Amino acid sequence: MIFCDTSAVAKLYVAEKESPAMRARLEAEDKVYVSELARIELMGVFHRQLREKRWPRAKFLAASRQFANDDIGGFWTWLPIDAAIVEAASKTYATLSETVFLRAADSLHLLTALHSGFSEIYTYDVHQAKAAAALGLKPITA
Repeated sequence: MIFCDTSAVAKLYVAEKESPAMRARLEAEDKVYVSELARIELMGVFHRQLREKRWPRAKFLAASRQFANDDIGGFWTWLPIDAAIVEAASKTYATLSETVFLRAADSLHLLTALHSGFSEIYTYDVHQAKAAAALGLKPITA
């Protein structure tokens, strides 16, 4: 049972050097938890591949279908972003050190993990990893 941000989830669909290790880690788990925010962000990742001409439209559509099939098949366990998480994410900035770079979307991933009882987050995002550590979450890569 692990919690992943979008940068980790994307490794399953976008071929990068870290993809084989992350794929093996994800496929070894009985449950992979993600914030519902990852649905939108992952489609943004796919669209970026298309926009930057790394993928033709056919590859974009194939990745989108694969993601939908994985979702329908129950590969992902979605955690909602509710009002309590949004409020906690907002309040986090009041006590966050001025040295920590925390983007709004990243705060939603991190607070979703914390509110769901996770102590670790799988991420390949350098800023997210530093912010995770500042909030008491252990950042991990596969």
